[in-house]
Amino acid sequence: MPALESQARSCLSGDLVKMLLCLGCRSRLTEREGGYLCPACSRSFPNDRGVARFVEADNYADSFGFQWQRYARTQLDNEICKGSEIDFVRKTGLAAEQLKGKLVLDVGCGMGRFAEVATRWGAQVVGIDLSAAAEVAARNLRNREFVAFQADVFRLPFAPATFDYIYSIGVLHHTPDCERAVKALPQYLKPGGQLAVWLYSGYNKWYRFSDIYRKFTTRLSTRSLHGMLRVAVPVINTVDGAIRVVPLIGRSISGIIRYVLPVNRNPQRSWRVLDTFDWYSPKYQSKHTYEQVFRWFESCGLEDLHVGEIPVSVRGQMPLQ
Repeated sequence: MPALESQARSCLSGDLVKMLLCLGCRSRLTEREGGYLCPACSRSFPNDRGVARFVEADNYADSFGFQWQRYARTQLDNEICKGSEIDFVRKTGLAAEQLKGKLVLDVGCGMGRFAEVATRWGAQVVGIDLSAAAEVAARNLRNREFVAFQADVFRLPFAPATFDYIYSIGVLHHTPDCERAVKALPQYLKPGGQLAVWLYSGYNKWYRFSDIYRKFTTRLSTRSLHGMLRVAVPVINTVDGAIRVVPLIGRSISGIIRYVLPVNRNPQRSWRVLDTFDWYSPKYQSKHTYEQVFRWFESCGLEDLHVGEIPVSVRGQMPLQ
């Protein structure tokens, strides 16, 4: 079975071989039955469950594979809710007219919530994820101009100067070295291409208690932690809601609860559990400032830097020459 048979056969999939390089010798890959092969060094990259694999199966991002397999469509936009589209705009500063007809890399695509937005706007999107979430994205967007790979941001199988736009939303702070992850990306931009990232903010201190709890939660199995949060998150939200309406003192006590017991407050129960799990489960989680990210962008030669609506979001452009 060809490596991409289970994903949409599109204009994008036909161009993939031109952009893919061997992780070892950096020679161009050829597509073969069951995956990709390097003719130069004979290294192979298998296709498994519809996704080509450029990493080992088990890694530090396993919790994300678990959460996106379980919440495969929770955050996808629909006719009623456009939450992911709103988030995409606020965290990247990119608009539909910029992405239409462009080749875009989604770094840490998860189950494809933001790639769904970009492809809906007319972009051709390549999504990479370190976890098995890439499988979910491939299924969710199988009829779009989209292809997913399981790959590592520190060792991507792409030729330099391939993409018009690269974005990463809420992902790179979950790597062992966020700075190195950000700096790994500009090399894949075409001249004039743009990189947009959104990272957890280092300015607000509301997460202090959650960082204390993470010393315990990151040691739990993903299933145990998820089971615990499925009970705890609704209870905390219910108690907080009841206390918040108490005259005079309700809002003050509620503020203390929200500071000491930080959980997601989305109106949808499944979304609340998902986002709370996303906060407490990852092995790595760092916070950053605009000053840091500006230095990283500038050191890579990116210019015309902009900040987004939600900290910390930064977008920059590769020089035309």
